[in-house]
Amino acid sequence: MSFENPPSASASPQGAAWPSLRVADWTETRDTLHMWAQIVGKLRLAHAPLVNHWWQVTLYVTPRGLTTGAVPYGDGAFDAEFDFVEHRLTIRSSSGAGREVALEPKSVAAFYAEVMQALRALGIDAAFQRRPNEVEPSIPFAEDEQHSSYDAAAAHLFWRQLLQANRVLGRFRAEFVGKVSPVHFFWGAMDLACTRFSGRPAPPHPGGAPNCGDWVMVEGYSRELSSCGFWPGGGEEGAFYAYAYPEPDGFATHPVRPADAFYSTENGQFLLPYEAVRTARDPDQALTEFLRTTYEAAAEHGNWDRAALESDPRRWERPAARTEPS
Repeated sequence: MSFENPPSASASPQGAAWPSLRVADWTETRDTLHMWAQIVGKLRLAHAPLVNHWWQVTLYVTPRGLTTGAVPYGDGAFDAEFDFVEHRLTIRSSSGAGREVALEPKSVAAFYAEVMQALRALGIDAAFQRRPNEVEPSIPFAEDEQHSSYDAAAAHLFWRQLLQANRVLGRFRAEFVGKVSPVHFFWGAMDLACTRFSGRPAPPHPGGAPNCGDWVMVEGYSRELSSCGFWPGGGEEGAFYAYAYPEPDGFATHPVRPADAFYSTENGQFLLPYEAVRTARDPDQALTEFLRTTYEAAAEHGNWDRAALESDPRRWERPAARTEPS
């Protein structure tokens, strides 16, 4: 099943909306921000009820940064948002009170202490594992003086990368009427992801992620899936990725587009360098081709019921002459 290509939303034919940010230029800030995101993400983990595949723990792209969305607490709620425009973490309670933590060069230990103080001031208890997951080494937040960089300009550019990726991934998501995740940001691996499901169970995942129980991955990969997303690694300016679990025979050799896409045996997934999208004549179209053809690799070789799982997101659009009385 195929659909017409949607009009590009890039700011210009040269893709001016897609910023350039070399990973090497902001690695220290990226790694510090990763730890900060884990602290904030664990607030959702502590208070939100389990949703399949851990969807309740993720963050979401906003017009200013990344947010937890509403987190239930007692008979109310709170949220926390990284604002990469004014560079602050804003925590708001349904009681009407709020607190802010400045995003500036400071250690993870200092950021953690300030977040905990802000939560206490709002009357919010935060009981969670006080060290990061899916990284090695896993330094307890209160002891982490190693990560202490914050380049505001780089953080802003990263958010703009996420903004573009989120927009195109959202359009791609709309073409699927089967079970599909939101477009959301996993703070464990620091990636923006969207996952489609065939509807069939998957074999238990072997686990193996550092400082993360194997049972976490068993839940995350409990159903047959095709996942795609973006993370700030894997290329000079980050990379888009796509993989299948379990990976069907023929997946890795399936022809995918655009030409810069390739299967990484080291990572067990297809990769498309962010810079290849950014410099494409039509970045939206280049990324959409990658998302569609890598999904096809999973669905065709995995014998998914594509006719039942896919549909045109514009199926209810009608010309005015057909909807208005003459």
